[in-house]
Amino acid sequence: MKRLLCTMLFVLPLITLCACGTAPKPKEEAAAGFAPKLSTEEKCKITVAGSYDNFEALEAEFDRFNKFYPNVQLNYVKLDDYNNVLATVLEGNDRPNIFFSYTWMIGNDQYKPVVAHMEELSDTALGLNLSCIRPGLLNHDADGKVMLVPVFSRTYGMLVNNDLFEKEGQKIPTSFDEMIKVCDAFKAKGIKSPMMGYTQKSSGCFMNTVAYPQFTATLAKDPDALAKANALDPAAGESMRPALGAVERLIESGCIDLAECDKIEDNYTQVILRFFEGDVPMMICTGDTVSGTKKRESQSEAFTASPFKYTFHPIPLSDQGGYFIDSPSVQFSVNKDCDNLDMTNEFMRFLITSEELNQMASMKRLVTPTTDFSLDPVYAPFGQVPAERTISPEVLGITDPLTVQIRIASYQVGKGEITIDDAVKKYGSFE
Repeated sequence: MKRLLCTMLFVLPLITLCACGTAPKPKEEAAAGFAPKLSTEEKCKITVAGSYDNFEALEAEFDRFNKFYPNVQLNYVKLDDYNNVLATVLEGNDRPNIFFSYTWMIGNDQYKPVVAHMEELSDTALGLNLSCIRPGLLNHDADGKVMLVPVFSRTYGMLVNNDLFEKEGQKIPTSFDEMIKVCDAFKAKGIKSPMMGYTQKSSGCFMNTVAYPQFTATLAKDPDALAKANALDPAAGESMRPALGAVERLIESGCIDLAECDKIEDNYTQVILRFFEGDVPMMICTGDTVSGTKKRESQSEAFTASPFKYTFHPIPLSDQGGYFIDSPSVQFSVNKDCDNLDMTNEFMRFLITSEELNQMASMKRLVTPTTDFSLDPVYAPFGQVPAERTISPEVLGITDPLTVQIRIASYQVGKGEITIDDAVKKYGSFE
């Protein structure tokens, strides 16, 4: 009941704000609520380390912070082979002040050295406004401490070419059966693969984008099955059956042509550019991929010549519709052993507010993690997903080993390498 109440509390504002078209506050207004606690004359350097090639949205926050602390030098650096080198970098001479962190690091023996460097961000002495974050996105360790805080959130769905739907006289499907019928209609018009996505590798492939929300929804209804699934108990394999069945049905019905999908070379730029060709009604991907659409509109000759309206929708996997899986995307942790820790915490206090997080999400075109839930119009369809189909894996207790099982199982079933029955029996042994 507590989880349901929290979900309702942040979904209702979402619906209201989407309807009103709320935009991020202007820079001057956003900065007005922050009051420096340290000397504004202090000179020091703060480094944020992550896996992004570039992070313009964060660098814009550096500029905004420098209005208060002009002598603080802030830098973002990308670490190659991030997950493998992070522990070593945190011990080095040029150790970063802030670093990308992930929920799956908590409780993972391989990342104990990384977790050991994490500062407790829920310490009230730091003054971080964690209440501006949606409760379902905050991870608490076994002692109830918050060691990492989301700056973006993600979800799973499909990019829809709204203009193409209108041109062909079709309505965007809101149930699984409607989706099959819509795909049949597009195929009759000569569109070979009405739904597409990246399929070359299991990591980030569209099968998981279809299967994971359905699997999560199945486990949300059965706490015993969830416990078994997290423990990698083979008995939990039966809970994958509805999700794997959805993947298989989409392919067998001809909604998806795997040969066409295999031509897409990556799950980010090439997915976006292929969608921008204008002949793909629905492109299955994550919100992380959607974040790159705005920047790549001008990089697509086809889209530049014939622009069209597009939106991101939940994939309708049931008779009732799709699921909104509300998960953290990028999370920050503070290296408690860094230089200039006080100023580092001051920057985090500045950043972890509704105004700054919304500003950054708007620029990056990702979903904000705040309770304000001021969405980019592209994400507006998620504002119409009711509370009963909104799921926070953090609250539910979904662990990373569980997600590995459904990711690989859905890929192998989708590719026809194994049957659903075989996948169900293999639960717990996929790696």
